[in-house]
Amino acid sequence: MNVEELRDYCLQKSGVTEGMPFGEDTLVFKVGNKIFLLMSLNTGNRFNVKCDPELAVELRDRHTEVIPGFHMNKVHWNTVYTDGNLTNKQLCEMIDHSYSLILKSLPKAVQAEITAIK
Repeated sequence: MNVEELRDYCLQKSGVTEGMPFGEDTLVFKVGNKIFLLMSLNTGNRFNVKCDPELAVELRDRHTEVIPGFHMNKVHWNTVYTDGNLTNKQLCEMIDHSYSLILKSLPKAVQAEITAIK
């Protein structure tokens, strides 16, 4: 999965916005104004996603491409390399999980607004 494929996948989700609040080299995707994915444009071969702590450890143990989140809270964030053995389906599942965690953390009214967007 390259940068454009990742970008397209994230932007097709309801209520997602993109920006570069940390500078021109970091692409950030948010839902409800909360980050669910960050990607360095300098490297382009990895991204950070939020993850349930137990699942985060399990994924790190199972896949060498998944490590504790670089420059993030390592309990809740993973860095995922896209140039290894993970399939696009596996990468999308990790993105979906992060998006879902953030969406569920939003106030119910905001969740309803976002899920109503088609």
